[in-house]
Amino acid sequence: MHEYTSTARVWGLTCPGFPEEVSRARRWTRDILRDSPLAEDAELIVSELSANAILHTASGREAGSFHLALAMSSQVVALSVTDGGGAGTAPKVEHRDQEAEHGRGLGMVSAIAHRVVVHDSDGGHTVTAELFTDVRRGGHPC
Repeated sequence: MHEYTSTARVWGLTCPGFPEEVSRARRWTRDILRDSPLAEDAELIVSELSANAILHTASGREAGSFHLALAMSSQVVALSVTDGGGAGTAPKVEHRDQEAEHGRGLGMVSAIAHRVVVHDSDGGHTVTAELFTDVRRGGHPC
């Protein structure tokens, strides 16, 4: 009997909801993707999504946390951040002007990523940004 083996690899990390954990999330992403041409874009995306979880959800409250997942295959790098909920509304992409002090993070993520998806997840939300390794597969180039 042959076993099915996937070429995709998946990593996960749960971080306490402290602001300094955003830099830890960036380093973690950079370490995993150190040989990938998508590493810088992925690092920026993880930074924005982690900061949003801490700033806008229960992840940033006492005893709060957020979870990162990174999945990589030959076709895509998928970066997900799951927050602790309590925001009242789902995160949404807004394209604000450059002078705005807040609300530009997901807009920036959507400009970098080829696809951004928001899902309800255990009382919170999971935001997943995908970077295609071959831009001919769809989406816009990074």
